[in-house]
Amino acid sequence: MPTDSRKPRLLIAAGGTGGHIYPGLAVAREFAQRHPQAHVVFVGTSRGLEEKIIGGAGFEVRTLPAEPLRGGSIGRRIKGLLALLPSFAGARGLLRDLQPSAVLGVGGYVSGPILLAAALRRVPTLILEPNYDPGLTNKWLGRFVDAAAVAWSDTERHFPGKSFVSGNPIRPEIAEVPDVRAATEMQVLVFGGSQGSRILNDAMIASLSTLPANLSLTHQTGPADLERVRAAYEKAARSDRVEPYLPHMAEEYARCHVVVSRAGATTCAELAAAGRGAILVPLELAGAHQRHNALALQRAGAAEMITEAELTGPGIAGALADLAGSPQRYVDMGAQARANARPDATAKIVDKLEELAGV
Repeated sequence: MPTDSRKPRLLIAAGGTGGHIYPGLAVAREFAQRHPQAHVVFVGTSRGLEEKIIGGAGFEVRTLPAEPLRGGSIGRRIKGLLALLPSFAGARGLLRDLQPSAVLGVGGYVSGPILLAAALRRVPTLILEPNYDPGLTNKWLGRFVDAAAVAWSDTERHFPGKSFVSGNPIRPEIAEVPDVRAATEMQVLVFGGSQGSRILNDAMIASLSTLPANLSLTHQTGPADLERVRAAYEKAARSDRVEPYLPHMAEEYARCHVVVSRAGATTCAELAAAGRGAILVPLELAGAHQRHNALALQRAGAAEMITEAELTGPGIAGALADLAGSPQRYVDMGAQARANARPDATAKIVDKLEELAGV
C-alpha cells in the first residue's frame, strides 16, 4: 500500500459471510467516494466469500489464517486456538506493510487479531457491533479500541465512553425498496444467510404440503442444499423459485411481501431498511445474539420469532397462512420495520473513521 501521507489508507477486517462483508463494503464505497485518492484494503479469510464479493467490487483483499473459537467440535476449537499466534503475527505484518490511517473491524475470525495488533501499534481503531448483545470478542476488544459503532442504544453500555449509535450499514439500493402493498397472492422470500440454513430448509420442505394456495416462494437454499430442496419442491408439485444464492437482494426484497430468515444483524438491518416484515428463526449457535436481534424487531411489531426448538413445517406453514389471510398485518409489519431503519448508518461510521484518521 502506498505510504504517501496525503492518501488516506483504510483497512477493513471483515470476512467469512455476507453478514460481515456487506456492511464493510458499504463503508468502503462511501469512504472511497468521499476520498477518491484513498487506498481501501480488506482483510479476511481464504475460505469465505471475500474474493467473490469484495474482489468483484474492485477492492483489494488480503487474507490471514484464522479459525472460529466457539461452536463446532472440541477439535475445531483447539484448531482455532492454535491459529491465534500465526493470525496475530500475520496481522502485525500486514499493518507494517499497509500502514493504515485507520482500521475498522466488522466481524469474522480475522477482526480480533487485526484490531488488537492495530491498537497495540496505536493505529486508530473502530469496532462495528451490529448485534443487540455484543459477541465475546468485541466485548474484550472494547477496552483496546478507540471507538465502537453500535446498532442499538442499549448496546452502548458495553463500550462506556467509546460508543455511538450508528445503526448497521446496508447496501444503499435496499433503502430504496418501495413500501410493501397488500396483494391477493403473498410473495415470500426465504433465506438462511449467504451459505443457507439446513434447519430452515428442512422446515420449509416439511411445510410444502400444507402451504396455502395464495402464496408463492423464492427460496435461497445455499449451494450445498440446492438439489435436495429443489427435488422436494418438485415432488410437492410446486413451481416456486429455488436458487442457491441470490446476489441482488434489493430486487428480492422489492418482489416479496414477507421474509422468512435467520436473525443476523445485517439481515435485520436490511429488513428495516427495505420495510419488510419477517418470520425470524434465530441461529442458536450464535449464542444469544440473533435471539436478541429477533426480539427487538418483534417488540417493535416488525417481526414474529420462532425458535429452532419450536420450528416445524406445519408451524411455519400456519404462520405464513395467517399472514396471507390478513394482508394488512404484513403491511403494518413492514411499516414498523421501516420505522426502525437507520439509513444514515454508513455516513455516521465514515464520519467517525475520518475523525480517527484525521482526514
